[in-house]
Amino acid sequence: MTKPALHAACQALIAQRMAAATQAMQAAQESANSETKSSAGDKYETGRAMAQEERNRNAAQLHQAQQLQAELARINPHLVCDTVRQGALVQTSLGWFYLSVSAGALAGAGGVENQPEVFAVSAAAPVALALHGKRAGEEAVFNGKAVRVLAVS
Repeated sequence: MTKPALHAACQALIAQRMAAATQAMQAAQESANSETKSSAGDKYETGRAMAQEERNRNAAQLHQAQQLQAELARINPHLVCDTVRQGALVQTSLGWFYLSVSAGALAGAGGVENQPEVFAVSAAAPVALALHGKRAGEEAVFNGKAVRVLAVS
């Protein structure tokens, strides 16, 4: 489990989110374009409005994924960290955390099986804020519990 492998797993996850949002936007646009006038009158307008809302919702998801991609691009996964900060891989008494973007659990990241689950979290996540600036061997309090930093890389 290396930071470059975790970084690549985050990039792949974000790329999947972007592709799904783009595809959903296109489907919603096609749905709006295919709505035909009916004798019921407002059914046409309601269908188009609903399709437009769906397209807008997916456009917002695409924008969020693009922001995550830009944030991830600012992180150098080859840079070694000695304190908990953006770009650090941290082993704690709670588990492993990669401070990068909010991507959730990355089990077997990089195709490596039998590796511990690593949680990709943003630097603004509560656990990251509690651990910020700590070094291996130090403790922080998170959710009322003592959390020991075992390793930082």
